[in-house]
Parts: sequence; C-alpha cells; structure tokens
Amino acid sequence: MREGQRGFCFVRARQGNRMVLTAYGRASGFCIDPIEKKPLYHFLPGTPVLSFGTAGCNLGCLFCQNWDISKAREFDRLTEKASPEAIARTAAALGCRSVAFTYNDPVIFHEYAVDTAAACRALGIRTVAVTAGYVNPEPRREFYAWMDAANVDLKGFSEEFYERVCAGHLAPVLDTLRYIRHETSCWLEVTTLLIPGANDSEGEIDALTRWVRDELGPDVPLHFTAFHPDWKMRDRPPTPLETLVRARRIALENGLRFVYTGNVHWPEGDSTWCPRCGALVIERDWYRLGRWGLDADGRCAACGEPIPGVFEAAPGAWGPRRVPVTIGA
Repeated sequence: MREGQRGFCFVRARQGNRMVLTAYGRASGFCIDPIEKKPLYHFLPGTPVLSFGTAGCNLGCLFCQNWDISKAREFDRLTEKASPEAIARTAAALGCRSVAFTYNDPVIFHEYAVDTAAACRALGIRTVAVTAGYVNPEPRREFYAWMDAANVDLKGFSEEFYERVCAGHLAPVLDTLRYIRHETSCWLEVTTLLIPGANDSEGEIDALTRWVRDELGPDVPLHFTAFHPDWKMRDRPPTPLETLVRARRIALENGLRFVYTGNVHWPEGDSTWCPRCGALVIERDWYRLGRWGLDADGRCAACGEPIPGVFEAAPGAWGPRRVPVTIGA
C-alpha cells in the first residue's frame, strides 16, 4: 500500500512503514439499547447495553442494513471522540450492564475494542461483540479473550453466497463459531438474515441448522431475522413471516432447542420456551419482556430444567427504549 492509502475496511491505513488504526478513539455514535436488540436473548435479559461502532467493514455485503456506517468513506462520520476509560465510566454511570461493539464489525477496530473491554472489565462492565466472525486465528484469540458474549452473523450456508453477495468466504466464519463455542468462555448466539431467493431455501436452512446442532450443540440460540430491501439489494422483497416460521420449524425439528425470529412481530418466535416441559420461561414482545419463568438459578420454574445462558435472579426492566448518549473524551 502507498503512504496514506486505506485498506478495504477503510479504517486502517499505511503511515510510514506500518499499518495504523485511524479510527482509534473515534466512533460513529453511542446509544443505550436493550440487550435483546443485539440480538442476545440468553444474556442478561432486559438490561441496557451501551452500544457503539466506528466506520467501515471487512466484508462487502450487498444487503448491509447499516451501510451508512459500515460503508462510510467520509471519516467525518466519526463524530464522537471517546477513550476506552471514558466509555467504561459512562456505561457504569448510566447503569448499563454491558458495552456492545456493534453497527459495524468490531474486528476492524480490534485495538480500540480490546482496550475498551479491558477498561470495562476493571469496572465490572461486560462486553459484547456483534460480528460477522470473519477474522484470522491470531487476532481472534486476543479479541475473544476479552469478550463476555457474542452474536455472530452467519450470513448464509454456501460458499457461493459468501463470495457473490458478501465478498468473503464461509469457512473462516464457521471456524470462528467453533472457536468461540469450544475454546472460550464467551456466551454465543447466532443470527442468520433470511433473504428471499438468496439463502432461504429449505435445503440451505436444513444444512445450516444441522451444522449448528452438530458443531456448536443444540443449546446455542439461533435467530432467523427478516430482510428488508437496502443498500444494493433493493430489488428483493422483504422476508415474509411464513419464511421465518418455516425456518424455525426446520431448526426445531433438527434438534435445536432455542430458535428465534426477528424483525417481525411474532411473540411466539420471540419468546423462550422450556425444551423439556414446554413452559413459557421468558416472554418477549419485540424488546419488551413479559412473564418471567426462571428461578434464581436459571432453571425453568415449572420443571427445573436448566436454561443455558447468563441470567440473574430477576430480569432487567429497560424495555424497548433507545437513548442516544454523548461521551466526553
């Protein structure tokens, strides 16, 4: 690369004889979200999470639904300056139980995310990665040593889809999923956005859900979410509810125990059900919690079945609010 030239991700550039993270300490904005929006359904339900990202991305997904951030090529979009310590202090002061690296993929601002996670850990604040899982093994080891939870976007289940639609490859993502699940203590959930005519066939959903069951285990929550036309895939229709219902049914039939639907209004697909007795253990309607059927040990109150996740004796009460936050450097 030439002096000053940026990489595909946009936030790394050559300065002198080294590559530097030009986005360190700068963000595209901060907001308090419900943790369910990440989406994380088995990690501190009902609690607020301080969320932020930078700009750029290491993938080129044609359907990107945060394209105004992830595809930004104007560095002035990074209007917020905040040190890792300031972010951690703000999260603690505002009662946030965690900080999420989201909106664009945190692996491209690795150093900033890791330093922020360290500052958060010192104050008892947990950290969350919302990521596509497209990362090499060496930085992955350091990155996930600091993460308490992750939602990995498994964008499809074919190499052709990843190459044609995402400008990437499937195998590294599957490797990251295995790594998080089996070699870290990071809580893992998986999301697949179903795009009509692109990655929503019964065969692909069947193969994806069988892989999750066999390679990650039946207790890893899987979220199927609805696509809406955006960025460079405006010619596709929104995902109908029926597609998500079908995908959820296939996943459950293949032995997954916690399967959710998102970006649609369907409380049955939003809620957590005991896989043993069928009782409703966490009722959700969009990002609002209702009935709470877990005991203080995270077991189904009806039959005692352990529900995997990171739970407290009682849920949070943040609800669906989204509150922008300004952080001083």
